[in-house]
Amino acid sequence: MDQLLNLADDRLINGCIYCGGAADTRDHVPSRILLDPPYPENLPVVGACKTCNQRFSKDEQYLVCLLEAALAGSTDPGEIKRASVARAMKRSPALRARIESAKTTWHNRTVFIPEEDRVKNVMLKLARGHAAFELSQPCTQEPDHYWCGALETLPEEQREGFDAVHIQQLFGEIGSRNIQRMYAVEVTLQSESDGQKKMQVMVNDWVEVQESNYRYLAIDDINGVIIRIVISDYLACEVAWKIYA
Repeated sequence: MDQLLNLADDRLINGCIYCGGAADTRDHVPSRILLDPPYPENLPVVGACKTCNQRFSKDEQYLVCLLEAALAGSTDPGEIKRASVARAMKRSPALRARIESAKTTWHNRTVFIPEEDRVKNVMLKLARGHAAFELSQPCTQEPDHYWCGALETLPEEQREGFDAVHIQQLFGEIGSRNIQRMYAVEVTLQSESDGQKKMQVMVNDWVEVQESNYRYLAIDDINGVIIRIVISDYLACEVAWKIYA
């Protein structure tokens, strides 16, 4: 993925982007555990304190193993496609047993009921990281909106809206990476009274970190900050914060 310099006011992001404390380490967003080697060059990196940098690791491993088990329909390491996850299942029988215990059948399909708090912990970490890196927006507070679930469960119209690019109405932090990624396109609008009318709009598109593994869309607009994430073309998430002046 393209790496861009942050040209926004550097006072906006100061310290750990998760808790606001001193940033004495750096954290990849997304974490490399969510990706396959060879890892993309120029992965986003944000400042974090040691405590926050370490406290997500077990939940991240749980989420990755849960996702791969859901995709395979099994916790059997021999059925898991990603070699790193298969090894993790072998190394940690307790983790495998914990995920296996969440297996059930729904509409003749094997599904796994997630531990929602652990999944949310990881998804909020990722969303805060993207808000800081892309938008120069510190979002340490609780979000105003959170949704996470299988992408395939969204109704067709809702999924199209989720996957769509964002047409920007107001600009966020000038100089942020998100502003630099936008591009202008010309669209033609059809009206019964005025006929055709051409206009230019600014498009904010998804950032694909690694094909089929991880992509995100970071929005800073009239409705506040919105982060959308898709992992393994399966797990989707939307997190939003209202930004007050």
